[in-house]
Amino acid sequence: MGPPPKSPEKRARRNKGPEVHVIVSEPVPQPALPKRMPNGDPWPEITRAWWRMWGKDPLAAEFRATDWAELRDTAAIHGAYWSGDLKMAGELRLRTAKFGATAEDRARLRITYAAADDADDRRERRRSGSSGEATKRRYAELKAVD
Repeated sequence: MGPPPKSPEKRARRNKGPEVHVIVSEPVPQPALPKRMPNGDPWPEITRAWWRMWGKDPLAAEFRATDWAELRDTAAIHGAYWSGDLKMAGELRLRTAKFGATAEDRARLRITYAAADDADDRRERRRSGSSGEATKRRYAELKAVD
C-alpha cells in the first residue's frame, strides 16, 4: 500500500479537470437538401443517396440543427467530389470523420453501436458458463474412454 494522497494545497499541480457544460437541446429532423448544389448544378444521385443514408443512420437521431448544417455543407463537398473535383477528397474525409463515418472514426470518437455491446454480453455469458444447459445437452451422450 502506498502513501496517502497529498492534501490539495500541497500539490504541485492544481489543474482542474475539464469542465462539462450541460446544455438542454433537442435533436432536429434531417432537413431536405437544397434544390441545387452551391454552383447551381443538380446534385449527383450518389450525393442524394449519401444524404438519405445519413438521415437513416442511428447517429443522426442525436443531430442538432448545427450538425445538419455542417453535414449539408459537407454534402456540397461530396457532390463536388462525385462531379469530378477530386481535390476535395481530403476535406470530405476530414468532415465525415467528425460525424463518425467509419468504424475507425467511431472508435476515435468513443462511439459504439448497441449491437456490439449485445454481442459482447453474449460472448461473456458463454465464457462464464451461463449457457451451461446447452453445453450439457451437447455433451450428454459422450462417454469417457479408457
